[in-house]
Order: sequence, then C-alpha cells, then structure tokens
Amino acid sequence: MTPDHVVFYDADCGLCKWTAAKLMAWDRHHALRLVALQEREESDRLLGDLGDEQRMASWHLVLPDGRVYSAGEAVAPLLRILPGGRLPARVASALQPVTNGAYRFVADRRSAFGRLLTAGARRRAARRLGLR
Repeated sequence: MTPDHVVFYDADCGLCKWTAAKLMAWDRHHALRLVALQEREESDRLLGDLGDEQRMASWHLVLPDGRVYSAGEAVAPLLRILPGGRLPARVASALQPVTNGAYRFVADRRSAFGRLLTAGARRRAARRLGLR
C-alpha cells in the first residue's frame, strides 16, 4: 500500500531529519510518505503554490485531497493520522496559537536544538530515513 499523506522536511537540517525519522517510527500503519524538500520534482508537484522561501521556512503536510498544512498549523492534522494521536491532535487544535508559537520557537532555533543531538541519534535518523 502506498502512503497517501506526504510530509516534507528539510534534509539539510539535523533536527528536521531526526524529527522525520521519529515520525516514521510512530507511523506503524505506513500512512506517511516522507520527502525531502530538496527533492524538487516532488516538492514542485505538491507544493507548487509555495515559493522557495515559504517552502524552506517550515515542514509541510499534504493530504490526499491536495490540501497543504504548514508549520504549527500542520501539527493537529498530522497527529490525527498517527496511531494514538487523536487526543494530542485535539489539544494541539484547541490550543492552536500555542501550537503555532511552540513550533515557531523551535523552528527559529533548530540549529541550536540540532546541536543537542548525539552522533548516534543522527546516524539512526539517517538510517531510518533511508529505509522507505
């Protein structure tokens, strides 16, 4: 079965790759397809309405019907897809301004957070992303 939800992430960002690998681990039903934003053909096809700067500013979730959610706005829809994610999705949705702020806080400091990852965590993330 081909995954029908696409998550775009920045393959040049250590924290982004680590987070994408964690999503893969959580996605036991294989509903997600993770794609690097740098894969131009795919990102042009599914994110064509977003300019380069907007694409690289955050991660994006593309639903089967073509709707695109980005940054903090994508958290609740993503959680709804993942096993056990319905309750956290409700919380994220109910507190959307907080979810947006938390996302922006981390995204604006992703290099600093990425430096906290161990070399082993980076290797495991890279290995997991190479699996699908």
